Amino acid sequence: MKYNTLIYTIVLWVVGVLVIGCAAPEAQEQATTTDSTERTTDTALQKTPEFKSLFNGKDLAGWVGDTSSYKVVDGEITVNLEGGEMGGNNLYTAEEYSDFIFRFEFQLTPGANNGLGIHAPLEGDAAYVGKEIQILDNTAEKYANLEAYQYHGSVYGVIPAKRGALKPVGEWNSEEVTVQGSKIKVVLNGTTIVDGDMLEASKNGTIDGKEHPGLQRTRGHIGFLGHGDPLKFRNIELKDLSN
Repeated sequence: MKYNTLIYTIVLWVVGVLVIGCAAPEAQEQATTTDSTERTTDTALQKTPEFKSLFNGKDLAGWVGDTSSYKVVDGEITVNLEGGEMGGNNLYTAEEYSDFIFRFEFQLTPGANNGLGIHAPLEGDAAYVGKEIQILDNTAEKYANLEAYQYHGSVYGVIPAKRGALKPVGEWNSEEVTVQGSKIKVVLNGTTIVDGDMLEASKNGTIDGKEHPGLQRTRGHIGFLGHGDPLKFRNIELKDLSN
């Protein structure tokens, strides 16, 4: 009886080892699958919105305003000297935006004056009822006596931009404008020329001494604000940060 009991015990032990050995890989596989799922979920949560093109290179679909002065030629938005139909040569996105990163390229002609409107309504002077970032040929003789807040990249009347990053007239410049609440950052050809808070900068009054009710706006159209000067735009895209 003792001999039979010993054999029976050994058999049970061997069977147990075999069962545990077979189950271990399955448990390990399940744990690996769970870890992988968790990592995938974490990665998905970390994804950021992608940039979307605001200009298809063919026409002005998605834009409103002065479509007589702004025309599409050879995949670029060009501005001519004919004058406009709406808003003093202003071309706006049909959609409104609040927080965003806006990228574009522009090519100046001698003495060209334009602007980038943000948080703007479709009517009124966007530099005041919205905000305007200057687009300007600083080197032109007629602009020899500019105020600090009037140079290229400045938030007009509110925050002056650093100088020296603008390429010579005729070359293409790349610019990125990031807006989050009242904070704004402007990067020109890889150089940060504005990094500030528009409300903070104007809490004791704007540097141009004028009223800028648009500083209180947190949403609106983005637009090119022309003054009848020829220049070109291309590669216009946006990442919406408000979601």
